[in-house]
Amino acid sequence: MDDLFDVLIIGGGVAGVAAAARLSPLGKTLLVESEPALAYHASGRSAAMFLKAYGNPAVRALNEASEDYLTRSDTGILSPRPVLLIARPGEEVAFQRESAEFGFTRISLKEARALVPILHPDRVALAAWRKDSSALDTDLLIQNFARTARAHGAELRLNAPVSAISRDGALWRVRAGAQEVRARRLVNAAGAWADPVAEMAGVPAIGITPYRRSMAQIPAPGELDLSGWPFIDALGERWYAKPDAGKLIVSPAEAHPMPPHDAFADDMVLAEGLARYEEMVTEPVTRVEHSWAGLRSFAPDRALVIGPDPDAPDFLWFAGQGGYGFQTAAAASQLLADLADGRPPSLPAAVVTALSPARFR
Repeated sequence: MDDLFDVLIIGGGVAGVAAAARLSPLGKTLLVESEPALAYHASGRSAAMFLKAYGNPAVRALNEASEDYLTRSDTGILSPRPVLLIARPGEEVAFQRESAEFGFTRISLKEARALVPILHPDRVALAAWRKDSSALDTDLLIQNFARTARAHGAELRLNAPVSAISRDGALWRVRAGAQEVRARRLVNAAGAWADPVAEMAGVPAIGITPYRRSMAQIPAPGELDLSGWPFIDALGERWYAKPDAGKLIVSPAEAHPMPPHDAFADDMVLAEGLARYEEMVTEPVTRVEHSWAGLRSFAPDRALVIGPDPDAPDFLWFAGQGGYGFQTAAAASQLLADLADGRPPSLPAAVVTALSPARFR
């Protein structure tokens, strides 16, 4: 068996699978994932939405450039789901600021309660929404990228944790699971483990920090039909909620820095977040049916890190997706492929520079 690959991608989340789809036409490609399934960690634990106004300017440019793929390609990944922003009495100034930042339109409390009947009449004082946002089918997006990668001959190898990386002349030598493989180029799509992977390869870390985000699934409040409900965001992201398969997912929206690990929800954090949710609705939480957590990994400036390392051009970063991984994946992976193939990127030069790992050197 030939163990030499043109491209070796480390990580099987949305970043790694999207990278495999885009890079596999360029040469023999191998993706290695330590877990028994793709999208096992943060990518499999996301309440993903598509909102073009989410993120800093570089992230927003990726959102906009991804919209066409998400809307039209591979049967379409998006389905309409408005976002409703709500606030408590006395929060007018912050509400106006956040509404303007994300392009929300003010609506009356009567209109808001028509959308979400359980909003508390005394504790929800302000409401605004965006109708052009969408829910994002994360599983379908992963499947589509994986299918494209395999169609171009890529191998997606599971249960293959990377334990060692070294140089072998002009090649990389990587121990993945029980096997050792060689590659001309490495792609670091390791999510929360991106900095440790870089250090293993002798490449300086960037300072990518994983932050825990917890979720709780609760029964439909009041046994209501949630199919037409919007995504609900409490001002300042004190909590948010998303309808999902007849249930409601509620997140405390915490961002606690953590070391890379298989994250799990903190019961106290969940209880506090659910209490903040209950404060603004009329239906109590009767039980939590399921809870989980993921690690959202951010670079210091909260923009993605995409492209060759300035000190090791055959080591490509594809990391720092934070909370934007799914909605940026199409354009971000296209940028990665453009840079890897020496093609002029379709994104503006200022955006490419803002995403380059060179900005941290």
